[in-house]
This record gives sequence, C-alpha cells and structure tokens, in this order.
Amino acid sequence: MATAPQPSVTRGAFFALLAFGTFSSHDLVVKLLGGTYSPIQIIFFIVLFGFPIIALTLIGDTEGGSLRPNHPWWTAARSITASGGAASVFYAFSVLPLTQVYPILFAMPLLVTVLAIPMLGEKVGIHRAAAVLVGLAGVMVVLQPGRAELTLGHGAALLAAVLSALGSVIMRKIGREERTVVLQLYPLFMNLVVMGALLPFVYVPVALIDLFASAVAAALALLATSFLVKAYRSAPAAIVAPMQYSQIIWASIFGAVFFSESVDRMTWVGTGIIVASGLYIVIRESLLPSSSQPVLRTRSRLGFPGAPRIASILNRRIKPFKDKAD
Repeated sequence: MATAPQPSVTRGAFFALLAFGTFSSHDLVVKLLGGTYSPIQIIFFIVLFGFPIIALTLIGDTEGGSLRPNHPWWTAARSITASGGAASVFYAFSVLPLTQVYPILFAMPLLVTVLAIPMLGEKVGIHRAAAVLVGLAGVMVVLQPGRAELTLGHGAALLAAVLSALGSVIMRKIGREERTVVLQLYPLFMNLVVMGALLPFVYVPVALIDLFASAVAAALALLATSFLVKAYRSAPAAIVAPMQYSQIIWASIFGAVFFSESVDRMTWVGTGIIVASGLYIVIRESLLPSSSQPVLRTRSRLGFPGAPRIASILNRRIKPFKDKAD
C-alpha cells in the first residue's frame, strides 16, 4: 500500500504552485503595462516601489563586514546580467504571448547545466547532456525557424534565458563568499541607476492607475518570493523546482481571457519536450551528490528586478528542507 506524501512535502508543493501562480500574475501585469510603456520605464517604477521593502528586509542582515564585495568583477557581472535579463524578459512579455515566452524561459535549467561545466567545473554525463540537447531541440520546435516569423521578442526571450542562467551560475560560484546584503543590493542599484539613466529617452507620462499597477507588480514579486521561500523550506528542491512548469497553464488562461490568444500545436509539442527534458535533469540531479546539482541548487526566478534573491534568503537563519542553500 502506497504511503501518503509527508505533510511538509505537500505543503512545499502547495506553496510552490502558489508562488509560480503569483509570478505569472506579475508577468500579466507587466504585459498589460507593456502595451503603453517601455520595459525600461516599467522596470524603473517596479524597482522604485519594491526597493524600500527590500531595504527593510536587509536591515536585519546580521553578517559582519562592509558592503564592498569580495569578488567585485563577478558581482558586477551578475548585476549586469540581472539588469539585462530583466529588460529582455520584460520586452518579451510586452510583445509576445506568454505561452511563447515561457517555453523559451523554461530552457534556463538546460543552459545552467551547460554553463556549469566551464564556470563551476561540473561534470555532465551522457544522460544529462542528451537531455540538454533534447530540450534545446524543443526550443527550436517552439520557435519553428523557417516556418514562423521570428521577431525581436523571441530574441529577447532567448537572451533573457541565457543571462538568467549566467547570473544563476555566477551566484552559485560566489554565493558562499559574499554577504547577503551585497548579493541583493548591487543588482538592485544597477537596475535603478541604469534604468533611471535611460528613462528620459523613453519616458511616457504615467496614468495613476498604471502607477498603481506598477506597485501591484512589485508587491506580487515580493509575495511570490515569500511563497517560494516557504516552499523550499518545506520540501526538497526536486519537488519545488518542477512546479515552475505550471506557469504554462496560467499563461494559457491569461492569454485566452485578457488577449484572446490561443496556443498552436507546435508550441504545445515544443513545450512538452522542454518540460520533459527539464524534469529529467531535475530527477537526475536529485539522485546525484549535492556537489553535482547546478540546477537544483540554483534558486531564482527570472525577470524580477525588484524581488529578493531566493538563495540569499534561504542562506539566512533557516536552512531549506534537507538541503544546503547557496
């Protein structure tokens, strides 16, 4: 007779689903704002609204030391990837259906696996290598090069996935040697300064309702982050990580309700291939030693310039379920 799931694991799965549903709601708000405003302007106001709350959470940082990073060049590189990745994914959300953006972003774990080889010295066996190739083939199925028109939005989504994977691997590389406050504040400042400097070139007067929507997006980012922290503290990463794929369901619902969008067959086929390969890598990594888990040990969420970093929060006070945080 099969045993019932542990309550903590079930609780973790629930909070993970809740988190990724909230993430999708954030993306919906970004897409709605993207019909009127530049991604630069959207990011600037979301960071502006989210920054005070994040600053308050970082006041409780009890680690000793200064705000000077131990690895300045890696910290700068990660901040650049965070800023560029946010701008890229916000643009993609603005011009493409969510059901086309998400499958491309789902390739991020595959890219983390690839980048972990030269940057972290990870050894990837034939099984995970094959899964990466299959997953990238799934991306090609979604894009349908030669049959469907590829736009700047598709390129932006691909760039966002690459930059997010690169930032995640950098975080994995330096995360144990940098203070939480350093890991959080530098990317935030980068977004605020860069987007603020570019804002005069793209600024459009903001309606009060849209200003409120920006505040809502910032709140959703923070709320989703808190749900994901609860999920990782209740269940192992192998349970939580696959829940991100539930976003394609939300994308289908939001697309149909708000934008009268439908999903074509090839997008579903490609998404299925990407999800299957991603799940295989997650399952495979869960059976390996913790030192060989670049995907499972990368706790992040793409496109949230005003949200805290999951891994940094987990590294404070409470450890996640049966796993060490980065």
